[in-house]
Amino acid sequence: MKKKECSDGKHEAQLGVAVTLALTIVGCSVSPAKQSEHPSILAANLDSYPSVSYPSVDQKLGEHLYPDEKPIAENLSVVIEESIRKQYSAGSARRDAHPKAHGCVKAEFNIVDTLPEALSKGMFVPGKTYQAWIRFSNGSGDPTHADIKRDARGMAIKVLGVPGKKLLEDEADAATQDFIMINHPVFFATDPARYLSFMNDANSDHYYRKLLIPFDLGAKGTRIVLETRSSKISNPLQTRYWSMVPYQLGTGLDRQAVKYSVRSCSDVVDPMPKEPSHDFLRDVLRNTLQNDDACMEFLVQARTSDRMDVEDSRIEWKEAQAPFSKVATIRIPRQTFDTPQQNEFCENLSFAPWHALPEHKPLGVTNRLRKVIYDHISRVRHEMNDTQREEP
Repeated sequence: MKKKECSDGKHEAQLGVAVTLALTIVGCSVSPAKQSEHPSILAANLDSYPSVSYPSVDQKLGEHLYPDEKPIAENLSVVIEESIRKQYSAGSARRDAHPKAHGCVKAEFNIVDTLPEALSKGMFVPGKTYQAWIRFSNGSGDPTHADIKRDARGMAIKVLGVPGKKLLEDEADAATQDFIMINHPVFFATDPARYLSFMNDANSDHYYRKLLIPFDLGAKGTRIVLETRSSKISNPLQTRYWSMVPYQLGTGLDRQAVKYSVRSCSDVVDPMPKEPSHDFLRDVLRNTLQNDDACMEFLVQARTSDRMDVEDSRIEWKEAQAPFSKVATIRIPRQTFDTPQQNEFCENLSFAPWHALPEHKPLGVTNRLRKVIYDHISRVRHEMNDTQREEP
């Protein structure tokens, strides 16, 4: 009898862990709000902000629309908005995903002097140097999450001084290009309808609805959630990051699908601290950059086979079949970043994959949903905090 009770407790604990991990990757904890259940709320919330055009697909690169993508993206936006308004009061709203930053640092983004023509597209101009801001973060939707706990880790890069019209209609003249990555090569969801079902079930007040989560995600998606959330790192500057989802490179007939990655220039990895502080990753980042410069490499992985799906973000493009090429060196100079002014500046920044040139257009359903969701949530956060939303 005791063995059975122990087994039941173990299964319940595993389910609880899976639910928590899934919510962490999604980056929010919300009440269910299906479109059919709250049409008036959906309409009111979406009408509060300028509409965003839904992206077209590039069939040549293998994109295709899923049923009802746009209304699902709009519904997800409102679900996440309601979670933010529920979690935070006016003046203190944080990001729904990756709300806890380890630091926002100044950097140089140096394109290598020699690049093959296939990679010399958009902002990847051989020999060009850009200034940039980089934000390192935890994935958990809980900004009080201790750094030593297992979690996804994020790296968001905002490159400055990038000429050319951008893809976000109301920020077309912005001189920025964003790259968003976490320390895992794939994302856990791909079908919009199943993703919405997961969101509603995961955030239901009814425990039995949470039992449906493995069916929403499927075995593969559930495994990816657990893997993504399982990492511990000792230094954000020594961690490898991936874009998870694909992007276009180029705009002509020779355009191709690629993914991005960033890794340290060195193989050195610090040991995990024996008695870490609650925010030890911020401490490590601060101490590292007080003493020396840091170096990272920006890599591009060109797709080499149509079997490397652009729509299914759960599929990893194996490096053995599609090697990464170094496109840039990221130099993070010695600096003092942990000041109230810089932390506030970092908190007000918005990072989005659609802050991009057409030559770096985001591809796939996850990115199409992101265009609507990221824009809406950024507006909500800035409106709640009574701050101006603007690009540096």
